[in-house]
Amino acid sequence: MLDSRPTTALGYLLTLSRPRFWLYLAGPVLVGVAYGASSVADLFAPSAVALFAYFLVPANVYLYGVNDAFDADADAENPKKTGEDAREARFRGGLGVAAVVAACGLAGLAFVVVLPPGATVWVVGFLVLGYAYSAPPFRLKTVPPLDSVSNGLYVLPGAAAYVALAGEQPPAPALAGGWLWAMAMHTFSAVPDIDPDRRAGIRTTATVLGERATLAYCGVCWLAAAAAFGLLDARAGALLLVYPLFAAGVAETDVSVSRAYWWFPALNTLVGMALTLGGLWGVVRG
Repeated sequence: MLDSRPTTALGYLLTLSRPRFWLYLAGPVLVGVAYGASSVADLFAPSAVALFAYFLVPANVYLYGVNDAFDADADAENPKKTGEDAREARFRGGLGVAAVVAACGLAGLAFVVVLPPGATVWVVGFLVLGYAYSAPPFRLKTVPPLDSVSNGLYVLPGAAAYVALAGEQPPAPALAGGWLWAMAMHTFSAVPDIDPDRRAGIRTTATVLGERATLAYCGVCWLAAAAAFGLLDARAGALLLVYPLFAAGVAETDVSVSRAYWWFPALNTLVGMALTLGGLWGVVRG
């Protein structure tokens, strides 16, 4: 894990981008490539490689940089970013940091030139929602339930990758399932912030519902996501059932959400790997 208080500019920017969560954006690209490809060569197409590279680091710098810039005051109460055990960096400000964050966002617009329109609409959608979630005048993160709904943005990189290779839009159940999955992921991650957000006067779906009702909400969203994927493949639907079971386990045991929150990168990596391997098997079989 990177130091939450890095001394170099590069170290700070990398910490700002949440390396632990890089695959939350880049992972859907891998899934989209695996199911959009029609041959092994497609897996290494320039568009696939470029999308993965962008959503691995620059897109995360943009997304979390905008978030942290407009949450700087509220983060003074956030245990994720204060104290000796803080795992995330607080926003430092400065023209240099702002310029890098802006450049990472603008870099995404390059895909408008190189990708088909059906794919670029998803990239632009990501950039718009990534900004509107944190920045005024929209600041969707303080407008329940739009804070949850808008975080379907995490599935958009995968949709862009699928269209870039397949030349057609992803199946509607896959988009719906991915969106519901992302909604629940975001709202679950907001549970550890309930107390600091309430002290800062920030309204979120989690602060409105409270911890237990929020876990129930996440479980329902994840269950609906599993059902949507099940319409495409029963095996995918069964795999996604791990999430509502996880939410129920956290709700009914003494495991704290703050602790469980840090297990999600591993869980998401395993589930994403299984989905990707399933798609790759289809490509290899021809």
